[in-house]
Amino acid sequence: MAKCCDGNGKKRTVLLYACSGGANVAEIADRAARELMFAGDGAMFCLAGLGADIQGMVQTARDADVNLVIDGCPMDCGKKVFDRHGIANHTQVKVTDLGIEKVKGVRAKNDQVAAVVAKARQVLASA
Repeated sequence: MAKCCDGNGKKRTVLLYACSGGANVAEIADRAARELMFAGDGAMFCLAGLGADIQGMVQTARDADVNLVIDGCPMDCGKKVFDRHGIANHTQVKVTDLGIEKVKGVRAKNDQVAAVVAKARQVLASA
């Protein structure tokens, strides 16, 4: 798992989960999570595995210092997976909360991905 530093220089495990829906906000969430991962801000992990109740994956999420869920829209699918498992060490960024409209059949724009990455970094800094 990727190790990132907190404000005190202490290493912490940050796991990143992205929406995988069919609209533009899902593509934005996924691209943002991958950009964060490649920059060393955390490691992407499998949201579907948690949703499928794969116990090793659920335990990994429980053991992480921070789980960042990037949900695409107000359906909050990713957050609901964590809530259902009673995993409290998660925080959420919702793409539509940044003024990005959910539209099917439209590709993500680079500036939209950048806005989500910036918000995610802000959230992680205070998590």
